[in-house]
Amino acid sequence: MQHKEGLFSGVEDLQLYYQCWLPRGTARAVVILVHGFSDHCGRYENLVDGLVRHRIAAYSYDLRGHGQSSGTRGYVQHFDNYRQDTRAFVDLVAKQHPGLPLFLYGHSMGGLIALDQALRYPERLNGVIASAPLLGNPPVATVKLIASRLLSKIWPSFSVPAGLDSGAISRDDTVVKAYQEDPLIHGRGTARLATELEEAIAQVQANAQHLKLPFFIYFGNADRLINPEDCLRFYNNVGSADKTITIYEGGYHENHNDIHRERVAIEVAQWVEAQILIASQQHEPQDQADG
Repeated sequence: MQHKEGLFSGVEDLQLYYQCWLPRGTARAVVILVHGFSDHCGRYENLVDGLVRHRIAAYSYDLRGHGQSSGTRGYVQHFDNYRQDTRAFVDLVAKQHPGLPLFLYGHSMGGLIALDQALRYPERLNGVIASAPLLGNPPVATVKLIASRLLSKIWPSFSVPAGLDSGAISRDDTVVKAYQEDPLIHGRGTARLATELEEAIAQVQANAQHLKLPFFIYFGNADRLINPEDCLRFYNNVGSADKTITIYEGGYHENHNDIHRERVAIEVAQWVEAQILIASQQHEPQDQADG
């Protein structure tokens, strides 16, 4: 496996950190991973390893205000900043791997970002994968949400600890301990972020029927950080003729880091492989005609 890292420019030239993991030899496809709230792109090793073993390249970047990227921790002026940052990253990756099938993967808040991207800019994508996407009220106290709606207009960068239950990410205690001790996990939310997420969630849920790309969604039925029913509602409304859902029995929020992580990595890679095959078959008649 080859590992590379670098920077690219997001909205207003904010410097955003990214990493990529490339298989030895020729890659068959590329998956772009978008991480969740307070998270960073270095916590997806299990998925990355599984993809690379199947000769699928993996790319990921730290969202603005997260990880090693610039920006105020847990703050976004407009959700469109996430949207355009991700669009720029997709363009960057597509130029580095012209002609390869390209898939967008998002976890939690990153799942919301990925689905929004797939709805608005599907042209470069061959499919989208959503891991426990945030598609309902953010998992914070109601009083904080009410306060955020008020403060978003007068003090949008007002920041407080989000108070997320770190024990709800995985049933593996070593994963939880590493998360709690990770210096790149900031754990803070801002008033503007909360209101921007609420609006984005409403828009994505309302437009589910317009998602036509091949779609794979998975989540655990014991997830306490998102509501599985919100994911199920979105899946049922998705307009794609090619959609897949997996619900992991007893799974917590980070299924890719939970005790069944090997199964998750295999199933994500297998879904991508199936889409690669479909894409190649769709191109065969045209290739034969050209010959």
